[in-house]
Amino acid sequence: MSKVRVLVGTKKGAFILTSDGARKRWKVSGPHFAGWEIYHMKGSPVNPDRIYASQTSAWFGQIIQRSDNAGKTWNTPGSSAEELKSPDGTPKGESNKFVYDTSPETGKPLTTHQWYDGTQHPWEFKRVWHLEPSLDDPDHIYAGVEDAALFESTDGGKSWYELAGLRGSDTGPKWQPGAGGMCLHTILLDPSNPKRISIAISAAGAFRTDDGGKTWKPINRGLHSQYIPDPTAEVGHCVHRMALHPSRPNTLFMQKHWDVMRTDDAGDSWKEVSGN
Repeated sequence: MSKVRVLVGTKKGAFILTSDGARKRWKVSGPHFAGWEIYHMKGSPVNPDRIYASQTSAWFGQIIQRSDNAGKTWNTPGSSAEELKSPDGTPKGESNKFVYDTSPETGKPLTTHQWYDGTQHPWEFKRVWHLEPSLDDPDHIYAGVEDAALFESTDGGKSWYELAGLRGSDTGPKWQPGAGGMCLHTILLDPSNPKRISIAISAAGAFRTDDGGKTWKPINRGLHSQYIPDPTAEVGHCVHRMALHPSRPNTLFMQKHWDVMRTDDAGDSWKEVSGN
C-alpha cells in the first residue's frame, strides 16, 4: 500500500504527517521551525526527499528552507556560517534575496502598481506565498511572492531571479491588493508542455505563459466580479486558488470569492460550475 504524506505550514511552525494508503493511523513530525510562520511547503515530484519551505518572520524576514532527507534535517541554501542567524540558529543567506527586476533589458521595467485608493504604489517584497518545484529537476523551483511576482531558481534555492515578463505584460500597473495583500499564490505547471505555466494573483486574476515565462497573457475571459468598476475586466479579479486536473492539463478549476469556475481550454475561457 502506497505511503501518504501531508505537509502542513502553520503560524507556529511546520509539521509532516505520514501514513499508509488506508490513512487510519498517522505519524506526526514537528514542529519544525517552532515559533516561525510557515507560509508554504512543497516536495519535489522528482525526489520526494527534497522539500522546500517558506519561513517568514516580521523581524528576520523571508527565509527559504530546504530538506534533502524528507524533513529530518533542514538547511538554508546559499547561506554561510558568518551570516546573521535567527534565535533558533537558522542562518540567512542568498536564498533570502528576492529582488524585483527593474532593468531596461527586460523591455518594460515596472516600479509601481495600483494601490487601494487608485494611486500608484511602489513594489515591495514581503514574503513567499507559494513554492512549486519543477516536474523534472529537484533543483529547479518557482516562487510566487507578495507583492505579486514570479521568481525562479535553478540551483536548489541558492539564488533567485524574477521572470519579469509577468509584471511587464502591460497589465502590471493595474494590479492592486486584495484584503490579504497582493500575492501570487498559485503556480501550475503543465505536465504535457514544460513551457506552459499558469499562475493566479489576488487581486489581479489568472495569467499564462506558453514560452517558459518570457511573455504572459491574462486568462480571465468569462470571469465576472460585480465589485470592481468593470465586472468583466481583463484584470482585477480576486482569484483565491486554482487547481489543475490530474489527467487533463487543459482543464483547470478556480475559486474566486463566491464562484467556482472551470476551463477546458487552459484558461482561454471560463464557465461557472458552482451552481450559485
